[in-house]
Amino acid sequence: MASDAAATAPSKEEGAAPAQRPPARDLAAERRRARRSRWYRRDVRWSPYAFVAPFFLFFAAFGLFPLLYTGWASLHRVELTAPTDMEWVGLRNFSRLIEDEFFWNALKNTFTIGIISTVPQLLIALGIAHLLNYKLRGSMFFRVAALTPYATSVAAATLVFVLMFGRDYGMINWALGLAGIDPVDWQNGEWTSQIAVSTIVIWRWTGYNALIYLAAMQAIPNDLYESAALDGASRWQQFVHVTIPSLRPTILFTCVVSTIGATQLFGEPLLFNGGAGATGGADHQFQTLGLYLYEQGWVNLHLGRASAIAWTMFLILLLIGAVNWLLVRRLRKSA
Repeated sequence: MASDAAATAPSKEEGAAPAQRPPARDLAAERRRARRSRWYRRDVRWSPYAFVAPFFLFFAAFGLFPLLYTGWASLHRVELTAPTDMEWVGLRNFSRLIEDEFFWNALKNTFTIGIISTVPQLLIALGIAHLLNYKLRGSMFFRVAALTPYATSVAAATLVFVLMFGRDYGMINWALGLAGIDPVDWQNGEWTSQIAVSTIVIWRWTGYNALIYLAAMQAIPNDLYESAALDGASRWQQFVHVTIPSLRPTILFTCVVSTIGATQLFGEPLLFNGGAGATGGADHQFQTLGLYLYEQGWVNLHLGRASAIAWTMFLILLLIGAVNWLLVRRLRKSA
């Protein structure tokens, strides 16, 4: 018996039986799974940065670099005929703006045109959105029609309005003549020219703001209107006491965006003046900051002064943004 057991037991020289190794095919599959897992983790971590990288690259090339270079040029005397020849003048270009009556005239015109165009524009847009908020037949057609002026070319729209506001054969003066009013020289009067330019802005942007208000109105809970109706509120009272308070953040947003657009107004007054170019009329009566910048940089060839105007406009926009931030904070605290 002992001899049989000794015979069947493995000898020390033979050693223990080796552990069974997995097949090579399983090892390769395991490596592939590990590799795919690493690639997946890298993809989840880095792909968002790859998706947003093109925006930041284009912004750095066409937004940030021109902004910084313009700021650097505003501190130099530089002409368009020799853009590489810069002479350091410090803040002289900015101090000259303070002494320049044409700059203050352009700033005043920008402010008045902004008020004349923004206030009626937002009020009309609010009324149109309130009407479109009800169930109307062909509501989609009216929404598309409201957005059509925004999609129209600035040049095409302005040229049409130039014909309408013509002194001798314009449609506006023709309508005024039917009412017994003498023809108005829209382009050469101070207030008349600013009203005409503001009309173009109102026509182009009212539908755009109306759709923004409409989207905000549709997000208001119906329970608020039902509660107001049960309390005996009319539709006008519901609009004043339910719709308007709910739209305060949206109204503030459109006010800020419209103000920024009015500060940068350029195409409408440039084309409205016809052959006079960037002067904004014979007496600069509707020359905006955008036109004044263009006149200094590309007509008078003073790139340093134009850069100073551009940075002044940028600082004004920063001030508008700061006021917006303060108002939003106050609205959130009062809510």
